[in-house]
Amino acid sequence: MEAVKSLLKPKPTPQQQLREWQRRLRNECRNIERQIRDVQREEKKVEKAIREAAKRNDIGSAKALAKEVVRSRKAVNRLYENKAQLNSISMHLGEIVATARTVGHLSKSTEVMKLVNNLMKAPEVAATMQEFSREMTKAGVMEEMVNDAVDSALDNEDIEEEIEEEVDKVLSAIAGETASELPDTVRKEKEKMKQPSTSEPAERTAIAEAVDDDDELEHIRERLAKVRS
Repeated sequence: MEAVKSLLKPKPTPQQQLREWQRRLRNECRNIERQIRDVQREEKKVEKAIREAAKRNDIGSAKALAKEVVRSRKAVNRLYENKAQLNSISMHLGEIVATARTVGHLSKSTEVMKLVNNLMKAPEVAATMQEFSREMTKAGVMEEMVNDAVDSALDNEDIEEEIEEEVDKVLSAIAGETASELPDTVRKEKEKMKQPSTSEPAERTAIAEAVDDDDELEHIRERLAKVRS
């Protein structure tokens, strides 16, 4: 019965289709804004833990926590980029519909196709963009496309290198005067940095030592990991 109803349902006009797409794009933007606020709120707790670790001369834990802050800030920057691309898609769709009033049908847009393809690689909006891709291909706005494979291992290596470069800057900015009062500890820690990087279990242990409430720590890590996935 539902299949029959869907066949009888009139095809939406380009204007109706545009309004529906733009409504969903706005929802995705609001979801991204909510994620950004959540991560930044949890980041404040990590910054507090960094200052506490620095005060008790625990520079190892402070560095591990600073790495979490760097990762979360990179994730937030990525979210802002995703939001900007969603808004750009909405703008281009408006232009397509304006043209459709003259030619009588929706035209293909390489810009929309490029933006949707980029966002399909973003975990936060991938599922929505896959659905958009199907709908826009059917509506004639896009051609059917095949996602390029992404070498995630190489990307992760590059990100980790960037994170290591930023950790000291973040630590100095947050712990500031406290960290500068620990020259010997900082020097020893930098010597350790020249050796193979700390393993993930060791980092988890260091972070756990910097926060008294294990449940709260896990909550912070889950929040940050969710947006960084």
